[in-house]
Amino acid sequence: MNGLTAFEQIAIWSVLGVSILGLLYALFLRNQIMREDKGTADMQKVWNAIREGADAYLRRQLKSILPLIGVLTVAMFFSVYIIPPTPEAIDRFHSIPHAQIRLIIGLGRAIAFVMGAGFSLTVGQIGMRMAVQGNVRVASASRRSFGDALRIAYRAGTITGMLTDGLGLFGGTVIFIIFGIAAPDVLLGFGFGGTLLALFMRVGSGIFTKAADVGADLVGKVEAGIPEDDPRNPAVVADLVGDNVGDCAGMAADIFESYEVTIVSSMILGVALHSITGHLEWIIYPLLVRGIGVLASIFGTYLVKSESTEEGGNAMQAIFKGFLSSAALSTMMFLAVAFFYMKEVNGGWWRPFLATAIGVLLAILIDRLTDYFTGSHGKPVQDIKKSADTGPATLILSGTSVGFESSVWSVLVIAATIFGSILIYGSVSSDPVEQFTYILYGVAMTGIGMLTLTGNNVAMDSFGPISDNAAGIGEMAWNGMEDEETKKAQRIMADLDAVGNTTKAITKGIAIGSAVIAAVSLFGSFITDVSRVDPLALANGIRVSMPQVFVGMLIGGAIPWLFSSFAIQAVSRAAALIIEEVRRQFKLGVLEGKVEPDYTAAVDISTGAAQKELIPLALIGVLSPIVVGLLLQVEALGGFLAGIIVSGQLLAVYLNNAGGAWDNAKKLIEDEPVDIENNTGKGSDRHKASVVGDTVGDPFKDTAGPALNPMIKVVNLVALIFAPIIVTYKTLGFGGWLSIVVLLAALVWAIRQSKKPVVIPVAGD
Repeated sequence: MNGLTAFEQIAIWSVLGVSILGLLYALFLRNQIMREDKGTADMQKVWNAIREGADAYLRRQLKSILPLIGVLTVAMFFSVYIIPPTPEAIDRFHSIPHAQIRLIIGLGRAIAFVMGAGFSLTVGQIGMRMAVQGNVRVASASRRSFGDALRIAYRAGTITGMLTDGLGLFGGTVIFIIFGIAAPDVLLGFGFGGTLLALFMRVGSGIFTKAADVGADLVGKVEAGIPEDDPRNPAVVADLVGDNVGDCAGMAADIFESYEVTIVSSMILGVALHSITGHLEWIIYPLLVRGIGVLASIFGTYLVKSESTEEGGNAMQAIFKGFLSSAALSTMMFLAVAFFYMKEVNGGWWRPFLATAIGVLLAILIDRLTDYFTGSHGKPVQDIKKSADTGPATLILSGTSVGFESSVWSVLVIAATIFGSILIYGSVSSDPVEQFTYILYGVAMTGIGMLTLTGNNVAMDSFGPISDNAAGIGEMAWNGMEDEETKKAQRIMADLDAVGNTTKAITKGIAIGSAVIAAVSLFGSFITDVSRVDPLALANGIRVSMPQVFVGMLIGGAIPWLFSSFAIQAVSRAAALIIEEVRRQFKLGVLEGKVEPDYTAAVDISTGAAQKELIPLALIGVLSPIVVGLLLQVEALGGFLAGIIVSGQLLAVYLNNAGGAWDNAKKLIEDEPVDIENNTGKGSDRHKASVVGDTVGDPFKDTAGPALNPMIKVVNLVALIFAPIIVTYKTLGFGGWLSIVVLLAALVWAIRQSKKPVVIPVAGD
């Protein structure tokens, strides 16, 4: 805190207090949820099966990833210790020798890495457990009113959102309080820890949930013609477990790491501007904005409620009202903070305010764009529904075209946002290097603004699986019941489930957009950090005309496709095993009630498939930038990063939106009156075609697409962490070439391991 004015010190401690307030709000909501009724004994029986399956999966996942976390913790220490300390670290610890400074920063980065990984894990695990606590209570509340069911589902999701906000802001603020101007050196470890855990959570949970979902749908809906969550389907519990480990634990960890990465990049660029202008405001402003975001999210999320207390209501309108309320409040507070605090900075207070406000606008635009391409009311989904008239092939082609088009518009929106930063900061300095830094700081602040409403975004996402699970619990527990109260409850849960599908797609779109903005900010930080270590390394920029740079860009562009291929293959292999298992049980008489379904078999298959892919896919993201940097040097590594950002963005949006559109087209057909002769409703040929499209889209939108977000940022953070080492040790001696051989061998092992068949874990492992 050295060098800060009295106001700045009070402001930083206030931000820390706001982060704790966010955590206390999560605790307050938890106490509210836990007081709600859990329903009948039959409902609780289904709920316990889901809860136990989700807990068991996360325990196995933690065991799988701990060894790699241990190795990377040591690597984080040496990534600082073997290079000279930065000028900021020397300034912060000026009274001690350089060797001790390296030791302090190295230990700080290693501890921050563990802390980031721990916080990301905590957000995912506690958030998922609260979603599981909420789902049965939503099912019970649906028998009373639409308003109660909506309130419980959204507030249970808000707990995860506020944990993301609170822990993310708490960690970043504490690190700044301890390390001051040297905080970015340590925050790299914090961001990398959160990002790596998010990658694990996204990959593992995505494979688990979609293997179960695809297997359950193809045998249950298409072959046997039974409802989606029919208790006779042996894969149905695995499907419901997957909703929680995928869309709650996975997404929460994903957005948490985006939250951290934008803080890291904004502070690195803020430090660069501080060295140019002497103003600490560039570093502190992002923390103040984050604090405002927590307050705005508390305000907006508590407003979400439906005026209707009977059979119906408009859940999407209520949720979006809360989102817009938070956006309006946060923007007004940004204006006040920028006006009173950023007056003295170069270029004027309005520039950082506009950059941050554009981020809020970007979140809203991506929200609306994703809603248009994936929402059931939009023309794209209506066209996909119509294409079901001529079978699954035309339906898949229609959805594919929707996904391709949506990628273009999404990229154009993000490009316009980055161009906005050029317009805002392009005229601040005539020096090209300074101008470059100002513009990238504006991009970083756009990312900060975009994730200001993280609490709202995560609440919207968790609302989806909570509602989906509630509908599944109701379907299984009330099977065969035809009374009016049950029918009303099923209609309410069907409405909430449909809205949940859209909110999940929207938050995935926001997560992808934030990933790209964060990656662009990290890309700028990469160039800035390399130039500070060696001003000549990138003196001519990153020249695509250079053959080695172009090679790096080609490799970077290919990595997302390889990564997605392995993720989708894993789902396909595991789904095939689940299909065979479900068919086997059907032959034994499960459908006729002769034998009770064995739910654990499908859970074991999904778990085995997910665990097998965790380390191999993570190694592709961690090792590939190091190999490219060592072999082709730092400028080619910059080309590699550019390739992975562009390719990953386009592919992720396509996978997300095509999958979401297929899903909602299927639900539109399911909502039609059943008339087999006229080919409408459940059981019709149109419905079967839509189920095929939905199952193709499942690993797109819930496995490969979302996993690309943390993968892109893992690659960028690894490049940012190891670039100073690559620049410092340019000449590859025996040790350098040996390292390359070992890294290439590890990559080959990862690829071969990913292609191996699934081994079903033994019960009790």
